[in-house]
Amino acid sequence: MESLTVAWWAWVLAGLALLLGELLTPGGFYLIFFGVGALAVGAIRLVGFGPSFLVEGLLFVVISILALALFRRPLMERFRTQLTPQPPVDTFIGEAALAVEEIPANGIGKVELRGTTWSAQNIGPETIPKSARCLVERVEGLMFIVRAQ
Repeated sequence: MESLTVAWWAWVLAGLALLLGELLTPGGFYLIFFGVGALAVGAIRLVGFGPSFLVEGLLFVVISILALALFRRPLMERFRTQLTPQPPVDTFIGEAALAVEEIPANGIGKVELRGTTWSAQNIGPETIPKSARCLVERVEGLMFIVRAQ
């Protein structure tokens, strides 16, 4: 009885399909290693080493898992820093807010900015009158630190 084997070109096609699948999905570098495993088994079959289907399958699994364990983390770190730029943090610093109430010097009150009311601390030497513009110097938690404009 003849043992079951898979042609070298079938392994290569499976490997290319897995590599294509990695390109088309945002999976996080998993399929690429199984594609490499299938291509490696296809190359082994191409050079003339003709193991049984069981040995081919074991080679595929071992090569794929070994490549995954050794290369996924460095690959993720390399591409995460290059492909996903950090978006600029939405900052209120330097923007003009409108005092909702009078805010005494070194006191706390309310300001409106971007359609939302915020707590604000006036760090300036003069009182900020109601409806006056003030400048956001910094943000501490949910408190704006402001100064009269």
